[in-house]
Amino acid sequence: MNYSKAEFYASYGKFSQIPPCDRIEIAFAGRSNVGKSTLINKIFNRKNLARVSSVPGKTATINFYSLENIYFADLPGYGYAKVSKSEKERWSELIEGYLNSDRDIRLVFSLIDMRHPPTADDIHMINYLIESELPFVIVLTKADKLKKTEREKRMEALKTEIPYYDQIHIVPFSSMTFEGVEEIRSIIDEISADE
Repeated sequence: MNYSKAEFYASYGKFSQIPPCDRIEIAFAGRSNVGKSTLINKIFNRKNLARVSSVPGKTATINFYSLENIYFADLPGYGYAKVSKSEKERWSELIEGYLNSDRDIRLVFSLIDMRHPPTADDIHMINYLIESELPFVIVLTKADKLKKTEREKRMEALKTEIPYYDQIHIVPFSSMTFEGVEEIRSIIDEISADE
């Protein structure tokens, strides 16, 4: 798969606006500012395919990218406190509407900041994906921001912080060192090969 050929497809602020599903989809979920856009740019080897913002809560839409036979859906970040209640409800409807739909979602990359214990929202998302029987992989972002011993401590702690840890595929990712990029691409290759 030629990852640099990925293109921005469309943005939707309401679930009702999204056209019917006509191909397989892979989604990216995670709290605000966890690094979803950065990860997408690294996977597709592009600087600005997904707009990166230092301001949390910037992605308030589902952004779709297209590559060959797959749509990649970048879901709005959850858990950002500084937005209005109505805006939070709209995000929640958008994310849940998408994940609950009959779309052909083959995989969700659930992003968690490796430096900190998963938030209540992160755990809620993991449990939701398990209950919905949606296949998912956890991507631990910002791996390069930890020193070796800190990283070992966090990896150990995650075993008790993440439910069903030993049954989940977990990929540490760094935008600086590109750690995890090839592993994530090979997971995507496997999914697209099944088509």
